[in-house]
Amino acid sequence: MAESSGKITYFQKPGRENTERTLQIAKDRAEGSDIRQIVVATTSGETGRKAAEIFNDYHVVVITHSTGFREPDTQELAEENRQAILAEGARLLTCQHAFGGVNRAIRRQLNTYQVDEIMAHTLRIFGEGMKVVCEITLMAADAGLIHTGEPVLAIAGTGHGADTAAVLRPANAQNFFDLRVNEILCKPAF
Repeated sequence: MAESSGKITYFQKPGRENTERTLQIAKDRAEGSDIRQIVVATTSGETGRKAAEIFNDYHVVVITHSTGFREPDTQELAEENRQAILAEGARLLTCQHAFGGVNRAIRRQLNTYQVDEIMAHTLRIFGEGMKVVCEITLMAADAGLIHTGEPVLAIAGTGHGADTAAVLRPANAQNFFDLRVNEILCKPAF
């Protein structure tokens, strides 16, 4: 992997207003390096669409919320964004969240937390986006859409849009403790 400048960009506020800058920071880091894998979180598909366009020469995996995440039988990814993402040659992944799913049902029904949600809350001390970059990297590796032996540039955000980017060494969920955050490129300062 190419050396990083070590510079981290800190945004004053989290949120979608940082999307363009986050994607540019990520693109600048990827250019001229051995990073070929990009994973990006998206809800409506706007961020995923932009990332697929910007990283069109890379192996891009766009990860959506699972169907039913907000309400039963509902997928938040807009169909026009789905089509645009696929037209750019990116892959889409819609599945159970690595730090959610069935254990979330136990919390809701029995009012008790399970290990995966405790891990998610622990990662959130670094910011929501940092939790998500770890989670989507696990999800993409588990789906076989990225290789664990190659670095990945992961992009996520707080709520909507992108405000966090990091370079990670991927791992499968059952090998979670092999996952490494090698570089933080940008994140909210809060």
